Amino acid sequence: MSAAAVDQAGRIVVVGSLNADLTIYCERLPLPGETVHGNGFAVNPGGKSANQAVAASRLGGTVSLVGAVGEDPNGAMLLSSAARAGVDVGHVRTSSEPTGVAVIAVDAGGENNIIISAGANGTLSPAGVAEASDVLEAAAVVCLCLEVSLDTVLAAAQAGHDAGATVLLNLSPYGEVPEELTVLTDVLLVNAHEAALFLGDGAAAPGPDAADSEWDRVRLRFAQRGIRQVLVTLGSQGSVVLDSAAPEGSRVVRIAPTTVQAVDTTGAGDAFTGAVAVRLAAGDALADAAAFASVAAALATTRKGTQAAYPEASDVQRVLAVKAD
Repeated sequence: MSAAAVDQAGRIVVVGSLNADLTIYCERLPLPGETVHGNGFAVNPGGKSANQAVAASRLGGTVSLVGAVGEDPNGAMLLSSAARAGVDVGHVRTSSEPTGVAVIAVDAGGENNIIISAGANGTLSPAGVAEASDVLEAAAVVCLCLEVSLDTVLAAAQAGHDAGATVLLNLSPYGEVPEELTVLTDVLLVNAHEAALFLGDGAAAPGPDAADSEWDRVRLRFAQRGIRQVLVTLGSQGSVVLDSAAPEGSRVVRIAPTTVQAVDTTGAGDAFTGAVAVRLAAGDALADAAAFASVAAALATTRKGTQAAYPEASDVQRVLAVKAD
């Protein structure tokens, strides 16, 4: 579907975090208490919500971002990056707190670890969500994560629900969420570790080679918690769609991975989320949205950084066309 068709399908509103990513590259990640030498450093725009908004916009979505930054160079960088990607930043407020920061280490294989400091993100409140009622009332999809306060996430989920939008919750960074939020969530996006924590028995989620029957039991457990549509990402092993709203026989769908030479996996999950939002706003079924997002996320790992590494829709379509041959 064309970018114009996505525009006609409705607006994507992303509510949440904007961070400056302070990234150092190294051969391997340090062990606890260990110091290792780095071989490069960069300051880039990031934050899960800003990343998701930029990813969705680069893929053809009409996107508004609701958040907060500080009155500092990092805040200006974040606003400029999002605006250049075509994101509406009119509802990103300026705070007296410094802009949020993520300190990231990336090893030679592209794996990372991340520490975040909320800064201005901590000032985004339900009142800030209410101030964005004009875009939320027109939303087709509302994207949420847990890098801002739970009260703010709940307010945004309620506003999206009231508007008839699809509420897409990325349960990251993981935290316990109340039933009030799960009831408002239409699509839950988790990795395997987060899925196990959410379901709460300490058992790991099934692996990529698990039988469909095992994944179907997981689907039923999510449904019992009120979540009828779930995307479970498995990193380089692809993803699994658990869709209790689908016809019987297509409620568990495996999405094959896209093989690439990963350089930096930072922000790949956000690329996946933004891509899912774009395709849901365009009217795709969840499994089709996941297949598109799988390619977008893989392509995002082939360059350093986050937002600057995100692909355009034409890049994704070319890979999908090759896969279809």
